[in-house]
Amino acid sequence: MARRGGRPGKGEPPEPSDAIRLDRWLFHVRAFKSRTLAAERIAAGGVRLNGAPCRKPGHEVRPGDVVTVAAPSGVRSLLVLAPGLRRGPAAEAQTLFKDLDRDDPARDDLDRDDGAHDSHAPETGGPA
Repeated sequence: MARRGGRPGKGEPPEPSDAIRLDRWLFHVRAFKSRTLAAERIAAGGVRLNGAPCRKPGHEVRPGDVVTVAAPSGVRSLLVLAPGLRRGPAAEAQTLFKDLDRDDPARDDLDRDDGAHDSHAPETGGPA
């Protein structure tokens, strides 16, 4: 039973919520190796929430929100599907979000490595 302030009493499990801190969610989905790194990127302005800049690591995200992360490797847009309870294995982390960039067919062409543009491929032919 929750106490008067709405918080659970001692020994009582917290009530489940769909909301989670932004830095914690980014850590759970394995976007960053630590919560500290996630918080630093958020504070530096490298993360947007629903298109708006977000500089507070404690900002809450809920299912349906779109989190956009700018990283040296590129920009990723992630749709929040669930808050997650822990940082689990990669397979578990992938159930917490949908990568909106993967739905872009042009991006799939860029990610595909068919070796057609490999500069280290041996040339055919030779001196005649």
